[in-house]
Amino acid sequence: MNAAILTRPLAALGRPVLAGLGALGRVVLYTLAVVSHLVRPPFYFREFARALLSIGWLSLPVVGLTAVFTGGALALQIYAGGSRFSAESVVPAIVAIGMVRELGPVLGALMVAARVASSIAAEIGTMKVTEQIDALVTLSTDPLKYLATPRVLAATLSLPVLVAVGDAIGIMGGWLVGTSRLGFNSSVYLTNTADFLEPWDVTSGLLKGAVFGFIIALMGCYHGMNSGRGAQGVGKATKQAVVMASVLILASNYLLTEIFFSA
Repeated sequence: MNAAILTRPLAALGRPVLAGLGALGRVVLYTLAVVSHLVRPPFYFREFARALLSIGWLSLPVVGLTAVFTGGALALQIYAGGSRFSAESVVPAIVAIGMVRELGPVLGALMVAARVASSIAAEIGTMKVTEQIDALVTLSTDPLKYLATPRVLAATLSLPVLVAVGDAIGIMGGWLVGTSRLGFNSSVYLTNTADFLEPWDVTSGLLKGAVFGFIIALMGCYHGMNSGRGAQGVGKATKQAVVMASVLILASNYLLTEIFFSA
């Protein structure tokens, strides 16, 4: 009796730990399965093109709006902080570096995660509820190959393009605020931006975008295929997809920054 009382707290602690490790293992196995399907035929080009349009092209407005306001706000904040040390001239350089290294990839990916991960999870979850995935199996079509692989590949390829467009628009937003509100000369602002921005700054942000795109589509597909039955199950899967994609984007951003820019 006393032993049961003593071990009960340990059991209560162990259950969520084991559940978490089990969930991590399932995600890792799912990821390996998706990656293996990326290089094996058949290839569903129609599904890939449809996913590329939905994930890439239709995400441009939200990424562009996010970037332009972020660039403008960043310019205002840096100018306000730099004016305390008579360092207002660093605004163009820091806006450009901040956008291409961090804010462009991260904020763009978070906005795409909110839009795309939820959409993928809801679509695939609804297909599961209505037994369309079972119908694919009946037709000898691998659901993982048909549903997940085109979306993961499309997101991995389109996110770097979205990041590049967002970077350019964000820098333009900083330029607009700098020249119209902060008194910068346009040519001087653009010259400082070009002088301080290095190729690796841009490349690192694009590589982050590819990783973030892979995470977004992977989480949407995984939670959609593992959603519960009914509307409540689909809603829960949608929420989990967005939350997990956002958390993994922030965590992987730190790891990639440590790898790219650690001394």
